[in-house]
Amino acid sequence: MTFLYGQGMLLVFVAVLISLYAQYKVSSSFNKYLKVPSFSGYTGSEVGRMILDRNGLHHVSIEPVSGNLTDHYDPRTEVIRLSENVYNGNSVAAVSVAAHEAGHAIQHGEGYFPLLLRNNIAPIASIGSRFVWVLVLLGFLIHPKLIDVAIMFYLAVVLFQLITLPVEYNASNRALAQLETGIIPSDEISSSKKVLDAAALTYVAATLAALGQLLRLMSLSSRRD
Repeated sequence: MTFLYGQGMLLVFVAVLISLYAQYKVSSSFNKYLKVPSFSGYTGSEVGRMILDRNGLHHVSIEPVSGNLTDHYDPRTEVIRLSENVYNGNSVAAVSVAAHEAGHAIQHGEGYFPLLLRNNIAPIASIGSRFVWVLVLLGFLIHPKLIDVAIMFYLAVVLFQLITLPVEYNASNRALAQLETGIIPSDEISSSKKVLDAAALTYVAATLAALGQLLRLMSLSSRRD
């Protein structure tokens, strides 16, 4: 019990450190390469459209969205949404992020199993992340079995985060493979990789944090038994 709690706290602490470092890396790398124009001159939206069309995804649309680093692919509507400085920007960072989101669209179009699995788990994971501590509190006040219910829901959160890692890395690998086919010069690929690798750290931190919270929940359940 004490071991589980201690290991959980250690993982959470490590996750916080990695998260802080990841936020710094994402911000610094993105802002750095946001100021470096791509030699190709293409904007993020143009690169995204180019990658989609060459992979037969003509039906997937690209739209601008407000905010910073709010870029994402919506599998429900099959729309890539790019933040304004990515959508209209022609920087190394802009084309890298746009290519990454196009990578997700390619995954979806091919029926990439980890992505489909993540999408199916997402609703349960959302419930688990929202109500886990409510169930824990009710477990202490009403019945300890509710803590076990909280753990079951939170397992979906952990699974979601674990599956997210290969999904994101695969999308980045697809992005780099597409960019290497003449979209950007070969000497820009390493810079694109730095942008995408920095973003991937945030998912590593989120996974460690989820595992740490799961161990803490399991220790709470043990205390009630």
